[in-house]
Amino acid sequence: MNDILLEKYARLIVKTGVNIQKDQILVISSPIECAPFTRMIAEIAFKEGAKDVVVNWKDELFSKTRYLHAPEEVFEEFPQWQKEFYISYVREGAAFLSISASDPEVMKGVDPQRIVKSQKTSSTALKEYRERLMSNKNPWCVVSVPTRSWAKKVFPNLSEDEAIEKLWETIFMTVRVNTEDPVASWEKHKNNLKRRMEFLNSNRFKLLHYKNSLGTDLKIELPENHIWIGGADYTPEGLEFIANMPTEEVFTLPKKTGVNGVVVSSKPLNYNGNLIEGFSLTFRDGKIVDFNAEKGYENLKGLIETDEGSHYLGEVALVPYDSPISKSNILFFNTLFDENASCHLAIGKAYPVCIKDGENMDEEELERLGVNDSLVHEDFMIGTKDLEIIGITESGEEVHVFQNGNFAF
Repeated sequence: MNDILLEKYARLIVKTGVNIQKDQILVISSPIECAPFTRMIAEIAFKEGAKDVVVNWKDELFSKTRYLHAPEEVFEEFPQWQKEFYISYVREGAAFLSISASDPEVMKGVDPQRIVKSQKTSSTALKEYRERLMSNKNPWCVVSVPTRSWAKKVFPNLSEDEAIEKLWETIFMTVRVNTEDPVASWEKHKNNLKRRMEFLNSNRFKLLHYKNSLGTDLKIELPENHIWIGGADYTPEGLEFIANMPTEEVFTLPKKTGVNGVVVSSKPLNYNGNLIEGFSLTFRDGKIVDFNAEKGYENLKGLIETDEGSHYLGEVALVPYDSPISKSNILFFNTLFDENASCHLAIGKAYPVCIKDGENMDEEELERLGVNDSLVHEDFMIGTKDLEIIGITESGEEVHVFQNGNFAF
């Protein structure tokens, strides 16, 4: 692998992604397979003035062994030391980096209810940590690095080494590391997203109507004072960071009780190490009242039934069909990439920053404004080449937002 590009990528993550500040702590969650690159990030972070770099190593094969053989009560308890790890660092103002790279089907054969129970337990214990990140109180960033099992799933006709090399090349392209000046490329990209946001925010759409040939026919009401955001995020102190690298989306939140109709998935969803494919959801007054899936039905059921809020949507995101990631014609089986090749929605918790002053409101205030809350937030892809989205303003004017899968403005 090109060492120059690797270092440019690591530097971009540290400087532009989490935007590490002098004497700030960086907390990294990383698969053990990604250790060499994680160490490179740590070294650069220290050189950029980080007070400390703390790594939380993940081992998905061990996790599978635990799901298969541990007693049930293990998944109903969350270790106090792990809770204190996240809560103490988030209160100290640390920056958080997550490396998303997993085998899309590593948990095949595991009881989905065990995974759901474990996730629910951890999400409950780490509620303060999750809420601080989703309100942008701490800088955070999600990136990815190839692993052997993931690369082979994406490029099954290549050898392992060739698949890893190809996936690295593709990742470099999606995060603009292969350009002469990645930082300048990101500035240009952020400005392009900003123009999209300005159009959407100026129109103040009350409702979006989605239709395509897959069978999607969905109306999504947007709450009063909703805000479209994308590209860069900001902490309350005004520190800029990039939450997802890559990112091609502009997004907001739906009114919790204002979603009606049917939506059909356009790409498989990798959820907790299992693939959910060919699924559709039916909504009435915001709530999922029916669903089906060609593959992974029990996993989809587990996701939807996590809690009351997981029966509702928390995000509405727009991504053009001709985005760079979509044009690659690669199915990544990784939401970080697939969601940036397709318009998508998210089941579960909404981002409070998508409504005016939402980051400063408590749960009751957000609930009154139609902001959904849940222990989960899971994106799924719905964009197609023929997707049409009509925006309806407060005055009843209809405006084409998407035509033939792309922005109409």
